[in-house]
This record gives sequence, C-alpha cells and structure tokens, in this order.
Amino acid sequence: MGIIVDQANVCSVIIANPPLMTDRNGPFGRLPEHLLVEIFIRLPTCEWVQISCVSKHWASIFQGECMWQTAIARNWPSAGLRKRWPGPIPRGSARRRFQALYVSQNLVSSGGDIDELVGHTYLYLKEQLERPVVAPSSILHGTIIDQFIACGRTGEKAHELASKIWLAVIDNLEENQQTFLLLKHLSQEGEFFLPFPYSRSYKVLWRVFDKLFTDFRDCFSRVDYHDALAGAKSRFQPVPSAWLGH
Repeated sequence: MGIIVDQANVCSVIIANPPLMTDRNGPFGRLPEHLLVEIFIRLPTCEWVQISCVSKHWASIFQGECMWQTAIARNWPSAGLRKRWPGPIPRGSARRRFQALYVSQNLVSSGGDIDELVGHTYLYLKEQLERPVVAPSSILHGTIIDQFIACGRTGEKAHELASKIWLAVIDNLEENQQTFLLLKHLSQEGEFFLPFPYSRSYKVLWRVFDKLFTDFRDCFSRVDYHDALAGAKSRFQPVPSAWLGH
C-alpha cells in the first residue's frame, strides 16, 4: 500500500510541534525508521534541513545513506542503474549523488535530460571557487573537460557542457564580498592560449564582467573600476552601456 502525505500539513505539524514529533508515545515516535524515511522523502526538499534539526534521531536519518538512496530511487529511478565513471571527479556518497541529480534537474540546463555527471561537475567547480585560495580557472576548466572526455563526450560537447556549468555556478554564487573578490580575480587572469576544447569560453568571461559591473559595481573603488573596465574593453568591443559609469 502506498503512502499518501499531505505535504503542507505534515511540514507545519513537524515544525510547530517538535516535542510531539519525538515523543515515544506520539504519532511519529512509534513509527519505524523506514516509514519515517518514506514520509521525509515526500516532503519538499527545502524543508529537510529544518526537519533534520527536530531531534538527534531524525538528524541521524538524514546523515545516513538509506535516506538518500531511497530519495534517489523515488525521484530518479534510472539513476541507480548507472555505472561508476572514470575521471578525476568521483560520484561520492548517496547524499552527494542526490545533490548532483538535483542540480542537474534544477540549476544546469541540459535540454531536459537529467545528467548526474553534470551535477557532480557543478558541485566540484562551486566548491573549488569557494575555497580561500582558488586554483587557476584554466586548471579547473581542464579538469571538467577531462572528466567529460573520459566519460565518452566529444571535445565539442565537453566544451559546451563545461561552459554551461561555469555560467550556472557564477549565476548561483551568493552576492557578498567573497564573490566580488572571486569575480575580480577571474576577470584579471591572463589569457591562456590552450587548444580547443581546453580554451576558456568567452561567454563565461563575459558573464564574469557583466556581474561585476551590474551586481557588484558599488564594491569597486574608482581606480579598481577603471582598471576592470580597461580589462573588459581589451577583450570585448563594444562594451555594453550598462557597464559604464561609476
């Protein structure tokens, strides 16, 4: 028999009454763990962090592999049939795989297809860019290209997917000082004359400058702004009028 869950009602009850949820004699306290998992995976993913904080027992469920394996099987049934792949970017835990599949479905446009590998490369790049010391973008880009080629993509397809991932990561970075410094660093990197498909995409570099001059214009000092604008003009002609003026 299937489980029918009123998502809005269950979430509101759980969040509003944490003691009731963890009471051994309450309606949830008597449920075996596998039924709790079946209920949790039917609730909106945006609520999972808050639900995992209700009790230590529930937190342990979200930390375990079973929860994430079950969620993958329910949301992407064919994902469990895929073999591991070669290359520098691993699949990781079931939780990591769920995150990758979610990213592929919701954050990176892949023509309607759910490609777990695209999600993993997105997570890899985002984590690398959030490090205190960021590796040169040519190395990060090359790692992503190598990963796709190792998995059978052509050089042209690898370059296309890598560019999409760069754009998606840049668009989903938080708007804070760390992101401003990262984008400024990427805009100042020298040109690397690498053969295709390892050459950087101009679409990505354009997006870097566009975010700097639109979302982070107020973070520039006057001198830094004119230096950045000069760098943009050396790569793109003409530059958009929206980038001008400080």
